[in-house]
Amino acid sequence: MSYEIPAPMLAKSVPEVPAPDAVAGGLSYEPKWDGFRGLVSWDGESVEIGSRGAKPLTRYFPELVEAFARLLPEPCLLDGEVVVPKGEPGAQRLDWDSLTQRIHPAASRVNRLAEETPAMFIAFDLLARGERDLQPEPFEVRRAELVDLLGGLPHPIHVTRTTDDADLARRWLSEFEGAGLDGVVAKPLAQPYAPNKRTMFKIKHHRTADVVALGYRIHRSGAGVGSLLVGLYGDDGRLFNVGAVSAFSDKRRLELVDELAPLVERDEEGDALTGAGEKSRFSAADRDSSFVRLRPERVLEVRYDQLEGHRFRHTVQFERWRPDRDPASCTYDQLDAVSAFDVGRVLE
Repeated sequence: MSYEIPAPMLAKSVPEVPAPDAVAGGLSYEPKWDGFRGLVSWDGESVEIGSRGAKPLTRYFPELVEAFARLLPEPCLLDGEVVVPKGEPGAQRLDWDSLTQRIHPAASRVNRLAEETPAMFIAFDLLARGERDLQPEPFEVRRAELVDLLGGLPHPIHVTRTTDDADLARRWLSEFEGAGLDGVVAKPLAQPYAPNKRTMFKIKHHRTADVVALGYRIHRSGAGVGSLLVGLYGDDGRLFNVGAVSAFSDKRRLELVDELAPLVERDEEGDALTGAGEKSRFSAADRDSSFVRLRPERVLEVRYDQLEGHRFRHTVQFERWRPDRDPASCTYDQLDAVSAFDVGRVLE
C-alpha cells in the first residue's frame, strides 16, 4: 500500500474569529501552530514527510521518522505541523530559529540537531486510514477518525485540540501567542479535504509599528524596488535590520526608486553603496541578497504579526509613511509585550 501525498488544504486570512454559523454546517476552531506544514505518509514499511513546497522534509527529521514507524498503529496519511519546542517543562514555547536550523545539507548536523532540538508533530487532519480515502469525508468525520487513531499516542505525536466555542477561540488567539503560536484556524465541519484550495479561515495577530527605511533590494525583474528593508533601534543606539516590506505593484516599485533616490548612501565618486543581506536557507543558492543602502532618515508604519528574536517573523505590510516621526524614536519599546504561555498547556 502507498499513499500519494496531495497538496495541502490552505486557509484564507480573515480579520477576526468568525461566528460558528458563518458557514453552512458550522465551524471548528483550533490553534494555528507556527512550524513546517507536514503531510505524513506511513504505509506500514516506510515514512515520508511531504511539505507545502517542493522540498520533502523526511531527511531533516529522523527522530520523527523513527517515532512514526514505531507509534502509528496502522497505515495512514496525516496532515499536521512539525514544530520544535524549547525551554524548561512548564515554560516552553515554539522556537522558529531552532526549527529552521534543521534544514541543513549535512546528515551529521541533522542527526546532532535531532538530539539537541528534537521536533514534535501536531496532527490536525487525517486524509487516509488503511485502505480508506477520507478526503471526500466532511472534516467532522475526519476529525473523529483522527482522534480515534492517534488520541492515545505519546510524545512526540500529538493531536491538536479543537473547540466549537468562538469565545474560547478568541481567548486562544490571545493566550497561545505567548507559547509561540501563530493564531487560530477555523475549519468548516461539513467540507471535504480540498487540496490547494483556501477553504479554511486563519486569524493571525496583526499589529503596527513605526520602523526606519534602511535599504532596498532591486526587484527580480531588474526594475524598481523589490523589497524595502526596515529597522529598529536597540537600547545601545544601534539600528537593527528587522525585516522587509514587499508586494508593491509594478507602478509603485518604479515610483519608489525615485522617491528614495535622495536617501541613497553614495561613495566619493557618487556611486550607490550596497550591503550584503542575510540569506534564507530556503532561498536559491544563487539568489542575490545585496541591497542599496539608505540613510536612516525616513519612517514608515508597517503591519506585522509577531516578533521572533529581534526580527519580524514574516514579511511585513506597508501602511503609510510617517514624516511626523523621528527615526530615533523607532525602537523595540513600541512593540507589544506578549505574556509567556507554556506549549504543554496548549496541548492539554
